[in-house]
Amino acid sequence: MVQEEAHGEVVAAGGAPRDKKLNFFQRIALFIRQVFGELRKVVTPTPQELVKYTLVVLGFVVVMMAIVYGLDLLFTWVVNVVFGVPA
Repeated sequence: MVQEEAHGEVVAAGGAPRDKKLNFFQRIALFIRQVFGELRKVVTPTPQELVKYTLVVLGFVVVMMAIVYGLDLLFTWVVNVVFGVPA
């Protein structure tokens, strides 16, 4: 493992063989450091972006619900035509 100078992040060495294997606790510590390094890269959306993303997701869900509902009606009609429902 190599520690990057600029940000202090721990990254995998580029193909260089390890001198020694890390023990269990060192691997856990390395994992935690890498998790925090990745969390520093996370960008929180602005309130406007959050509203926009929420509306996009809700719109997609409504469209998918309409498609499934339409297919359900179509298949129900086909089953009724093919098998016939006694009146």
